[in-house]
Amino acid sequence: MDHSEHIRLNEDELTDAVLTGATVYGPGDETIGTVSHVHGQGAGAQVIIDVGGFLGIGAKPVAVPAANLDLMRDVDGSVHGVTNWTKDQLKDMPEHHES
Repeated sequence: MDHSEHIRLNEDELTDAVLTGATVYGPGDETIGTVSHVHGQGAGAQVIIDVGGFLGIGAKPVAVPAANLDLMRDVDGSVHGVTNWTKDQLKDMPEHHES
């Protein structure tokens, strides 16, 4: 997928309501996870990505800074993110536990 034509989200859009359910793509444009939810808002937000599993079963939640994701809308308005992390690198991160 060519992301060059997609519109980058502004800081005000980095919210749970906007990002939850967004697909996250890795460096090879492969699907590596889905945004489960977001803690905080804006560039300082923590995005919780469910990695692995099948249809949400067995997925491992990991927290990454929103600033480390390129978050955007495609021509149809669907929100998604792109990262340089691979699925294996995300799986190696500590599991996120709700406090």
